[in-house]
Amino acid sequence: MTTGDESYLVFYPKPLPPDPPLATEPLQDLADRANQALGRLDGITLLLPSPDQFLYSYIRKEAVLSAQIEGTQSSLSELLIYEHEDAPGTPRPEVAEPLNYVRALYRGLERIDGGFPLSNRLLRELHAILLADTRGNNQDPGNFRRTQNWIGGSRPGNARYVPPPPQLVADTMSDLERFLHGKPAPTPVLVKAALAHAQFETIHPFLDGNGRLGRLLVTLLLCGQDRVLSKPLLYLSLYLKRNRDVYYERLQRVRTAGEWEEWVRFFLEGVVEVAHSATETTRRLLALVDRDRQRIQGLGRAAASAARLHDLVTREVVFRIPQAAAALDSNEVTVGNAARNLERLGIVVETTGRPRNKRFVYRDYLRIIEEGTDE
Repeated sequence: MTTGDESYLVFYPKPLPPDPPLATEPLQDLADRANQALGRLDGITLLLPSPDQFLYSYIRKEAVLSAQIEGTQSSLSELLIYEHEDAPGTPRPEVAEPLNYVRALYRGLERIDGGFPLSNRLLRELHAILLADTRGNNQDPGNFRRTQNWIGGSRPGNARYVPPPPQLVADTMSDLERFLHGKPAPTPVLVKAALAHAQFETIHPFLDGNGRLGRLLVTLLLCGQDRVLSKPLLYLSLYLKRNRDVYYERLQRVRTAGEWEEWVRFFLEGVVEVAHSATETTRRLLALVDRDRQRIQGLGRAAASAARLHDLVTREVVFRIPQAAAALDSNEVTVGNAARNLERLGIVVETTGRPRNKRFVYRDYLRIIEEGTDE
């Protein structure tokens, strides 16, 4: 390809599955361990009093980590606090990007649960949500790119990687869509997720937001279309963030050397590691919540209202008294007294230092769930 008087090379990806075929036998033991790890993670939801008890914070952790991979200085606590403000206004990019990721994830799972297929139409819809009111808002949200993009460098001529030209995006994405739905032949779901993510990043079909949407695609496959997980409790971006350089290098080696097996191995190792991590995190949170519930029982007559507020903060981590009163269908005096009791027990802490409009945080819970999100 040429632009002006400069020539550059673009990549033309072949449709999935890889040709020559993926050598799956050496990966079988790892794939089995990854499936078993996901099974244990999914099974731990049976121990939860409410299936969605920790879902709120897990989804937000994944959103923050995915944004951090792209260099956004996001913070889980900042995101949680923003969502509990009375009139937060337009969020800063560091909050807007993970917030949009959360919205896109919920929207995608809702659409798939409603019978809408995991398709290019849905990906374009979610892309528009991802980029709304962010720095990428002027990058044609919701539409496949109509101009050439590149990765690394200041122009295609000195770029590290140049995706296929815009006129090929629709066709290559159609090929990917067929692969997602088992054509030309079914592929085991974890291998499919690995291959699809790499192919999506290789096509780079949008001007901005490809990394975040490509990682969201994995969740939509595992928790939506193929239902390996009943709830999106896997924050795979933790592994990809910790191994960011290897992550990008493995994707590049797929393009330059056809090293699909090495990429799939890296991906499956990440699933095993993060599934174990998420399972252990859930066990620690369950132990914390159980310990604090027992402490609350020592409050005597005040225990009932404090326990109700504790259940709420277990789900949402952060609260203000007016919103908590509305959520619990109670009055602010009762909730305020319950908050003071939880504060005296050291379960929650007040973070504003103001006499009015106080904000409380479930401190020990937040410390556990924040692990890995600090830059």
